[in-house]
Amino acid sequence: MLRRLYDWTLSLASGPRAPSALGTVSFIESSFFPIPPDLLLIPMVIAKREKAWWYAFLCTVTSVLGGVAGYFIGAFLFEQIARPILDFYGYMDKFDEFSAVFNEWGWWFVFFAGLTPFPYKVITISAGATGLSMPVFLAASIISRGMRFFMVAGLLYFFGPAIRDFIEKRLGLVFTVFVVLLFGGFALIKFI
Repeated sequence: MLRRLYDWTLSLASGPRAPSALGTVSFIESSFFPIPPDLLLIPMVIAKREKAWWYAFLCTVTSVLGGVAGYFIGAFLFEQIARPILDFYGYMDKFDEFSAVFNEWGWWFVFFAGLTPFPYKVITISAGATGLSMPVFLAASIISRGMRFFMVAGLLYFFGPAIRDFIEKRLGLVFTVFVVLLFGGFALIKFI
């Protein structure tokens, strides 16, 4: 089933309604959909490089708005909607441990999830469920999602199809290493 969903998502990138599909997938991925919008963003930018920045902007805005929807799911519908979603992704058992430290490090959690392949939807729902400050949530989401989608669009804009394979296979690893080093740097400064 996941493969069919993946193929269906990818097929949206070549249709006349690709920007609408990109916005929709980007929105729903931030709160419950399992397929990342990068799968649409990559072929769309390759097909129309002159629209790379528009697509990245669209992806960022709709992703952050979807993140706000995820936040509200966590804040107002945790038992009815969020708990089944977290159970589906296998994160409910970790949620209880996670929520104890979430608000203390909330900005970093949102930033990390927004930038890396970690499921952003888990963090958006958690932010609402734990009552993370909305301005903090929005700032971290805008910065991290913007960095992610504009970097993907920028690499494709400047390097074209040659970079596609790298993005699809290794960009998540690069983002993860970057964030770990960033966290490590701050932790080192704090303890020195």
